[in-house]
Parts: sequence; C-alpha cells; structure tokens
Amino acid sequence: MANQALAAVHAALRARKLDRTLTTALPTAARGDAAATGIARLDAILRGGLPRGELSEIVGARSSGRTTLLLQVVAAATARGERAALVDAFDRLDVASAAAAAVDLDRLLWIRGSGGAEALLDRALKALNLVLQAGGFGVVAIDLADAPPAALGAIPFTTWLRVQRTIEGSDTACVIVAPQPLGRSAGGLTLALTGRSRWSSCLRGVDVTVRVVSPRRQVDGDVCVGADVR
Repeated sequence: MANQALAAVHAALRARKLDRTLTTALPTAARGDAAATGIARLDAILRGGLPRGELSEIVGARSSGRTTLLLQVVAAATARGERAALVDAFDRLDVASAAAAAVDLDRLLWIRGSGGAEALLDRALKALNLVLQAGGFGVVAIDLADAPPAALGAIPFTTWLRVQRTIEGSDTACVIVAPQPLGRSAGGLTLALTGRSRWSSCLRGVDVTVRVVSPRRQVDGDVCVGADVR
C-alpha cells in the first residue's frame, strides 16, 4: 500500500511537471507523538521534537542556521527509518552538505524547483499538497527561504489552513522554512533562529540560537545549538 501511494505521488508530480529529482524512499517507522530533531537540548525544550500532524516553522535571516537545523531534522527522520520529503522551491539544497549532516538520501524525496519566483512558489505549494496527500512521510519540509518577501506576503493564509487540514491526525510533521513566520498551525511551533558563523582560517561551524514560540505553552529562554563543519 505504501509503495502504491509513493508511485501515485511520483506519477502526479511528473504529470504536472513538478519534479526534477525524485529519490527512492523506504517505509515510515512507527510514529511517536513528536518527530525528534536529533538535537538533545532542543528536543528537551520541544518535549520530544516537532509535533506530528501539525504545521511548524523554522524562520530566520540568511546565515541564521535555517538550513543547518532543517538538515538535522531530516537526518533524524531518516535515521529512524522514516521517509522524508523536501520541496526545494529554489533548488538550493547542497547534496554534499546533506550527506555530511547524515541525511540518508535513499530515504529522501527531493523535489527541485526551477523558473521565476512567482511560478516557483505556485508549483512548490502544489507539490507540497501532493506529497502530503500521498502520506507515508515522517517529515515533510518546504524550503521558501530564498523567496522574495513580496511573493511570500502574497500567499493566502488559507493555503496553510488547507495544509493543516491535510495532515491533521497524521504521522507527518510538516515544516515551513522561511525568513519570516508564515503560517504555523494551532498546535505547531515556530523556531525563530539567530546564528553566527565560527571562523579560524576557514569556516569551522555555526552557533545557532533557537527561540521556541508555542501557542500552547510558554518556553523560557533560548537554546544554543552548535554545529561543526566537517
């Protein structure tokens, strides 16, 4: 059944010319209440990780650590034996960085965008809906980090309400990556990032500070997550 669903989403994406790269994926592992990020200090604050069946956000300025955290979340999902999907609207994923972050690429469905900003956003959102409707993914992310602010502001808020209705009660933790908050669900989280790079003669790593915004609980303070570059 899972293979049939995956074949269906592949066919639908190709029919709508929404795919440039599709990688094979393996069956989803048994779910928990949350999808752990794999970062112990952050998961402790999140009470296990990103909530499943909810829409969450990773937001921050360029170089704040958005991609670093996203890759950690995807790597943790594939390490659990889950399938993960990334709608890469502006085709910015660096495969070498993903592999260095321990992402199992055999378990990642990577959908790459091409074209103008407005067309890219429209196609990326359609691809996101198709993937979520297919089901069977532990983590699904849409990377809109490089979208122009005006284009992001033009996305109707009802878009995110439809996304939430699609994943409600499911095993999927859906994540938006963007420069600003866009549309977390009532039970989702916003992870607001600030970061700085560590240099010697070359880039050594990044220190990421995450402020967790939750509609259901107060979170005191920030958590600092350091990531070394290998």
